[in-house]
Amino acid sequence: MTSINALPALTLEETLAELVEEFDLLGDWEGRIEYVIELGKGLPPLPEDARVEANKVPGCAAQVWLAARHADDRLFFDADSDSALSKGNIALLLKLYSGRLPSEILAFDARAALDRLGLPAALTRQRANGLSSMVGRIREAAAHS
Repeated sequence: MTSINALPALTLEETLAELVEEFDLLGDWEGRIEYVIELGKGLPPLPEDARVEANKVPGCAAQVWLAARHADDRLFFDADSDSALSKGNIALLLKLYSGRLPSEILAFDARAALDRLGLPAALTRQRANGLSSMVGRIREAAAHS
């Protein structure tokens, strides 16, 4: 996995296409969920000073923290969760969104992207709602940039 601090080499659509291909190769949902959890294991530790209430994502089944920072007109995200699956979900979103221009983030249809991956259908309703909340927080950061 590339560093979440690096500029993306691919467009959002290209990154999504790669993820769709990877998910297709994994076959069943058990393998896909394991892949998502593995993505989460690749996240660097979130600094303790970022584990504040303002960075908590509401509506998640687990505790999820998402901190946004700006560099060169781009948004970078740091995140963590106390749940392996939620941590994997946020890592997947960071793979898509971190290092992007706010305009790219706002122009991208996250709901359609996640549906292409089939991820919301594989999650419980509460976890799917949490995933939507994570996307909402990323879009909110982009809108306020």
